[in-house]
Amino acid sequence: MSDIVLRHPKGSIVQILLYGATIVSWQAASQRDPEPRERLFVSSTAIRDGSKPVRGGIPVVFPCFGPPAHPEHSKLSQHGFARSSVWSWDNVIKDQDGRLSVTLTLEPTPAITALYTRPFHLSFVVTLGEFDLTTELHVKNTSGSTDYPPDYLEFQALFHNYILAPANEVLITPLQNNAYFDKTETTEEGKSTAKIETRAGVDVRKFTDSVYENASQNYEVTWPSGGIAIKTDNMKDVIVWNPQAEVGSKMGDMEKGGWEKFVCCEPGHVRGFEKVAPGMTWVGKQVLSVIHNARRHQNCSRLESMGRTVGKLWHGSL
Repeated sequence: MSDIVLRHPKGSIVQILLYGATIVSWQAASQRDPEPRERLFVSSTAIRDGSKPVRGGIPVVFPCFGPPAHPEHSKLSQHGFARSSVWSWDNVIKDQDGRLSVTLTLEPTPAITALYTRPFHLSFVVTLGEFDLTTELHVKNTSGSTDYPPDYLEFQALFHNYILAPANEVLITPLQNNAYFDKTETTEEGKSTAKIETRAGVDVRKFTDSVYENASQNYEVTWPSGGIAIKTDNMKDVIVWNPQAEVGSKMGDMEKGGWEKFVCCEPGHVRGFEKVAPGMTWVGKQVLSVIHNARRHQNCSRLESMGRTVGKLWHGSL
């Protein structure tokens, strides 16, 4: 597959495939460890021949999340077509701080138009810093309609971050007291009934597929030796996902035991649909940053099992 590689003067590296505009590697150092190391998980058995989306990295989800729910998306496969289309390279820019940016674009192709007839223009901007990685998705409604009511482009969008981390030690914060939908429930009623998150730190030691609605848009994904901070803009929801062996062992493109090596923390707009009027553009953004200090965790769920209220999550430098 064709790719683009950006190399920061301080050593960080990002690799982006034109297929799916998928980021398949982000290497960055920390202030404690000057040697850049991989921050994203990609399955060693991921398919890379363009026949299906790559398992891992940061795929772009558009215009639907999960199975299509909007009438205009009915012919699309799960998570839409952005992650399985070949994007075009636009340009590379170096700013005054040495940060590097590349822009990829996607417009309707015959293959897309056969399944989805809405006019659109997508721009995916990736910016590499010394310790951080920024992704922005620009969605423009290119309809020339002047009708009233406006000919809205309705869609969902998400960054499917596979963060390289020890799954059984990771905690995601702050999600306590947030409403969420548990997609691991076995009935449709269970899946569509909102729950309230009681944990101070969310873990993925069992099969997890939770959609948090109207969340804080700022998260920390931490484990004892460090972590990744995620700051987002205009992405009101976040998904926490890990298949564990229960589901991961049945996935053909998941390496054996791969579910032990990552957690997905995925910001997006997936509960309901974003609406963009003709000629207007929506922008969703995230910034992934290396957390430089090691972390010490106190496991909240053990206190819960003792019949107490959610315990404390303590973070501090070692």
